[in-house]
Amino acid sequence: MAEATPSAGPIEEVLGFECEGCSLWGIVSRPPAGVAQATTAVVIAVGGPQYRVGSHRQFVLLARRLAAAGYPVLRFDYRGMGDSPGDQRSFEGAGPDLRAAVDAMWGTCPGVRQVVVWGLCDAASAALMFATEDARVAGIVAANPWARSEATLAVAQVKHYYGARLLQREFWAKLLRGGIDWRDSLRSLLDNLKGARRHYLKSSPADHASFQTRMARGLARFRGGVLLVLSGNDLTAKEFLQYAASDAAWKGLLDKPNIHRVDLPESDHTFSTRSWLQRVEDETLAWLRTLGTRQQTQ
Repeated sequence: MAEATPSAGPIEEVLGFECEGCSLWGIVSRPPAGVAQATTAVVIAVGGPQYRVGSHRQFVLLARRLAAAGYPVLRFDYRGMGDSPGDQRSFEGAGPDLRAAVDAMWGTCPGVRQVVVWGLCDAASAALMFATEDARVAGIVAANPWARSEATLAVAQVKHYYGARLLQREFWAKLLRGGIDWRDSLRSLLDNLKGARRHYLKSSPADHASFQTRMARGLARFRGGVLLVLSGNDLTAKEFLQYAASDAAWKGLLDKPNIHRVDLPESDHTFSTRSWLQRVEDETLAWLRTLGTRQQTQ
């Protein structure tokens, strides 16, 4: 069952596969006629409560760009999302869905020798927790990973939100006009300062059951390549960096030689302009080519 696509574009088809008794559905984008298929396939895991198209069709555009370069791509719906039936689940329960998607891609693309999992937000977190256990997974693209905790949210807001607001002329103009409830704003600031202080003074060991620690464990044991994409205008990315810099389980992990970090200073969480998304596509393609070379020489 094929979707209509331009003759010169990627070949797209619906793919159904099983996960613990549920039928999951996705779209496979294959290289256009005349373009050789790479031995690396890409599975796009969708973050947040959304389905395989993504915000402003970002996953459609990403899949087609990668497929046009020769990489077969699967973008799919978790159980309970989009066209996939079942109970909706959080990213912490997405391990079976990710494994089923890798299985499906492996089986439907002859000649594939390795898989890369591409995830945004909590899908990146799920990939670090679960995909690192699969020997077929040679790489992970982690875009603005989710590592939120009450403490790191407080720290990030104090460092990046309140400081920026105080430097804005419109903030002071609105305050002088009486357009801001300064008492409520002050209470909010004090609450966040208390949360930040608890974060810095915390001396108890990390909660080893937390998803952030499981992410760290996955990254620590992973020997494949990691492309870490971070937006400068995104609180989620700032929280991730804050957590990684302050939690013992994350110490030194972002300095591992297998991690390639790309910073997009102006971009928002979902790379919502065409230029930002194109930069992400370019960086992903360049990194995929490097990953292929590295895997072949090992």
